[in-house]
Amino acid sequence: MSETTPVKNDGPTVTQATLVKKAAPKSDYKPADVSPQRRVQRSFAVRLWSIRHSRLLEWFYSRFADMFLLLHPLWRGIGYGRVEAPIKFVEKRVKGFMFDCRMCGQCILSSTGMSCPMNCPKQLRNGPCGGVRANGNCEVEPDMPCVWVKAWEGSQNMVNSDKILAVQKPVDQSLRETSAWLRVTAQAAAAREAAAAPKTGAAA
Repeated sequence: MSETTPVKNDGPTVTQATLVKKAAPKSDYKPADVSPQRRVQRSFAVRLWSIRHSRLLEWFYSRFADMFLLLHPLWRGIGYGRVEAPIKFVEKRVKGFMFDCRMCGQCILSSTGMSCPMNCPKQLRNGPCGGVRANGNCEVEPDMPCVWVKAWEGSQNMVNSDKILAVQKPVDQSLRETSAWLRVTAQAAAAREAAAAPKTGAAA
């Protein structure tokens, strides 16, 4: 029985990608940045910018929250339920662009260095898992920087950097797709009114 001798190919190795490229129809159109790695990096660009500028955004959010609290009588007069739809429309698009917001309704960006923990594939709310890669990327999505590694980096730039040490509650799924801006405003207004109310039961 004769054996088949493999033919040695001393030329360059032809990859599947090369074959696909050669088989593709020829035209004048040449797509730019077709590298999947470049596309992945670009998809995180704004999110990472927000983390790098967390101190600026912390300052802005503080003033924004104060402004929303000043408008509490307006929100209450119209009805929080009535204004939620337009406010949520704006909130979803602004925070979606800046932070890849998932609209959990329980925003804690000011406590996590402007890195949204809902972008974690495991949705961890109190620090990273044990599978963070050596390069600081996610265990589940190897091309994505770990949101908690970035949260720590962002928090160190902020005035209230110790907020990241606060233990966060589990996500309340019933608040998903609701406005965190309005919820925080209503809670702050209620706390302010409670503090201003006269104490009852005090000794004469």
